[in-house]
Amino acid sequence: MTKGTPSFGKKNNKSHTLCRRCGRRSFHIQKKTCSSCGYPAAKMRSYNWGAKAKRRRTTGTGRMQYLKHMSRRFNNGLTSESEN
Repeated sequence: MTKGTPSFGKKNNKSHTLCRRCGRRSFHIQKKTCSSCGYPAAKMRSYNWGAKAKRRRTTGTGRMQYLKHMSRRFNNGLTSESEN
């Protein structure tokens, strides 16, 4: 068997499947861990040597449903919403 084109035809079994937390195809089926986010570990997987990877999933890359209003509320003294 040669190491070129014929060998690539044998690569037809998946070692990774979709991750429940990050949605990427990085969940290792036998190890039961995600190589991207580290699921099922409680803390998200991130390393200082992967600065760009951190940037992709940090605060501000999503909708920020709660946090986007906090700067305005902080400037107004964090009054409760029910006050008249």
